[in-house]
Amino acid sequence: MLALLLAATTAAPAQAPDRALAGFRPDSLSREQDLESRMDRLFNRQNQQEWMKRMTSQPHHVGSPGSRAVAEFIAAQFKSWGYDTQIETFYPLFPTPRVRLLEMTAPERFTAKLEEPPVEGDATSGIRENNLPVYHAYSTDGDVTGELVYVNYGLPDDYKRLQEMGVDVKGKIVIARYGASWRGIKPKVAAENGAIGCIVYSDPSDDGYFQGDVYPKGGYRPPYGAQRGSVMDMPVYPGDPLTPGIGATDPKRTPDPKKAQTVTKIPVLPISYADAEPLLKALGGRVAPTAWRGALPLTYHVGPGPAKVHLKLEFDWKLAPAHNVVAKMTGSEKPDQWVLRGNHHDGWNFGAGDPISGMVAVMEEARVLGELAKTGWRPKRTLIFLAWDGEEPALLGSTEWAEQHAEELKKHAVAYINSDGTGRGFLRMAGTGTLELFATQSGRDVADPQTKVSALDRYKAQRKVNGQEEDLRLSALGSGSDYTVFLHHLGIPSLNISFGGEGAGGGVYHSNYDSYNHYVRFVDPDFQYTLATAQLGARMVLRLANADALPVRTAPVARAVSQWTKEVVDLTDTMRTATRKQNELIKSGALKLASDPRLTYVVPQPEEDVPFLNFAPLQNAAARLEKATARVDKVDPAKLTPEKAAAFEEALRVAEQKLTRPEGLPRRPWFKHVLHAPGFYTGYGVKTLPGVREAIEQRNWKEAEEQIVKVGETISSYADWLEKAAAGAS
Repeated sequence: MLALLLAATTAAPAQAPDRALAGFRPDSLSREQDLESRMDRLFNRQNQQEWMKRMTSQPHHVGSPGSRAVAEFIAAQFKSWGYDTQIETFYPLFPTPRVRLLEMTAPERFTAKLEEPPVEGDATSGIRENNLPVYHAYSTDGDVTGELVYVNYGLPDDYKRLQEMGVDVKGKIVIARYGASWRGIKPKVAAENGAIGCIVYSDPSDDGYFQGDVYPKGGYRPPYGAQRGSVMDMPVYPGDPLTPGIGATDPKRTPDPKKAQTVTKIPVLPISYADAEPLLKALGGRVAPTAWRGALPLTYHVGPGPAKVHLKLEFDWKLAPAHNVVAKMTGSEKPDQWVLRGNHHDGWNFGAGDPISGMVAVMEEARVLGELAKTGWRPKRTLIFLAWDGEEPALLGSTEWAEQHAEELKKHAVAYINSDGTGRGFLRMAGTGTLELFATQSGRDVADPQTKVSALDRYKAQRKVNGQEEDLRLSALGSGSDYTVFLHHLGIPSLNISFGGEGAGGGVYHSNYDSYNHYVRFVDPDFQYTLATAQLGARMVLRLANADALPVRTAPVARAVSQWTKEVVDLTDTMRTATRKQNELIKSGALKLASDPRLTYVVPQPEEDVPFLNFAPLQNAAARLEKATARVDKVDPAKLTPEKAAAFEEALRVAEQKLTRPEGLPRRPWFKHVLHAPGFYTGYGVKTLPGVREAIEQRNWKEAEEQIVKVGETISSYADWLEKAAAGAS
């Protein structure tokens, strides 16, 4: 079906002369198209392959000699391409392990290996010098012993289910499988429920042999492959745990983890499924619900016990230098407007797919634009390419840099375009609604390497096969990469771009096996999609830099706000209906506990009735925004005087900042955008209208009513700003 749809789609040449571009007048459109045609002839994917092989030849996590070497290599390349380049260094808290011990003491003894053995044919998998072992960054120190409880993915609903099954985790050590949420949520929720320790393992059902052959025969996670990662409570704030909102520039500070709000409350450790199997096999108690069962060859029980484990962790709490590369090409006409393009360069050891595949794309973009500059072209707006350090532990480099330069960014930034890993597959774009048309046109004008149709058309075909709306609708951004500080903290329009979905990169995510050898075998063997990422990113950067007027449209924001408003209203209605039905069943006695304690049939607890909330402030604001966006999007900057055009453009440039509130979200003031944020219990996954939605989900009705008013006020103020901009242009 998909092949037939693609075959029926006419391939769009990258520079079709009849295709309009947002922000460009007809007289400048042909010049832009000619420039992009010249640009396309300059790309060379062999550069990307050579750069990846070099930068992944040694561990390059934040604070390591490899990280410094990679930053210096990238900076040298930018300088050779004609950019004004510097390395800005920050000093965030970054712990590394001293002691890692996990052992089962009953009903039999077992000690976890906690090691990833070398793999034949993988040139770097045996390197141990400066190699980070399997651990979770920002776990607290701890030495705990307790009965083991299996908690599925370790999310709030899982603990609710355990409670209904009569299983209490208080004073216990829990074991959760990776997936369904960001890893840092698992120890957070475990601690909230009274657990004293947390173990997180990768079940083969998610990214191991259940999905396909394991590495090195296939691309999926081998038995002793384990997922490193951060467990810092980043939904509260990312970046240096000791300096929220302030750049960590002082290398002589005392690194006291006790002063860090975002360090975990209990010790937590990742393990492989080979290490997890003996622990899970030793569990008794009820059989786990069907949806909780993975692919290990055992019956999944929840416990508690008789398995009893001892977990001991100690860390070296120190400041680590994070080296950000900043490369600038000053604009010729509007130098005070900045177009920002970034990707991180640090990895969990070798990090080929994550992040170097994206980093080499950004480098090739910068090289090609540097070549154009050597022919006499200059961007109208200033270009700033950024290579971040310390993204993996806590978005350290980008957060500290943006916090340090916050006022400059608010004054000058046009947009931030981010990528992370990329690979073979379908176009992926998410971001700010005002950039939706711009992003769509950019995807339209890049060819998909496999099918030769446009990347946008292949995306649409995939959605049609899946029964989804074909038009590209930019999904809102949660967290998980370096756009977080720009959008959620500063209110700067942001995009995240990549390709993916057809490689097998997830199977070695954050392991020693995310290597050059793995990438060229199982992710993007000929670097065609790495090159396509560069073509997409360069096209976006070039268009933002050269456009006569900023290519923004506000109608998608109004459409999204209306949709999200309807969702929170519907959520309340759904919760009310479900609560009433459940409470009626409980009161009637229709639900009874199973007599066999090994079974998983449970009786839920009665819930408080869901009140009727007054959504009028939010609904009225959404309606008001629809009218404002319709008016402002009708303004044609080409018909304005230079003075009015400049004022109108500046009003649109800062408009996203009007969607932030100084006090931020409840209990996490660092996150200031009212339309979207990473979920408090999802971590990476986005929550739209987060102040309202999460209050409803947590049944905090007073806070929900307060947030409805506050969010409505902010959206109305944004609408007023747009109305004023449109009036000033008349």
